[in-house]
Amino acid sequence: MLGVMHLAQLNVAHLRAPMDAPELAAFVELLEPVNTLADTSPGFVWRMKESEDDPTATLTHAYGDHLLVNLSVWESLESLWDYAYRSAHLGVLRRRREWFLRTAEPYLVMWWIPEGRLPTVAEGMRRLERLRDEGPSPEAFTFKESYDSSQAASRPAAADARK
Repeated sequence: MLGVMHLAQLNVAHLRAPMDAPELAAFVELLEPVNTLADTSPGFVWRMKESEDDPTATLTHAYGDHLLVNLSVWESLESLWDYAYRSAHLGVLRRRREWFLRTAEPYLVMWWIPEGRLPTVAEGMRRLERLRDEGPSPEAFTFKESYDSSQAASRPAAADARK
């Protein structure tokens, strides 16, 4: 019998400028309300925070200049979809070209994890690379080509999921 599975998601974006640049001021102003919206959305479980004290702090170090990294866990694909596309987050998402460079490669990856386990940025970056190299699979997928938790659980566990 399968235990409860949660959805992990990582997305990355290449900022057009450093976080403290004037051209990113509107984005920085929106971070706290958008993060609060995520934190209070139905189905939200957890998100990685750079700082508990600074709601505008973002994960940008260790993965290259101006690379913004977002890592979170949700109860279901539907709860993440509702937050991303059926809430005020959508208005911010529609403005992404103002703040982020376009990319031709996947920038979002999702995968299933057992309830109670938290993913790491390193794991998410490996899964994003896998998605970019091999395309969608139960171990690394997108909204467009998603897999349910039973499909992921029926496959052998990926080595990086145990780390």
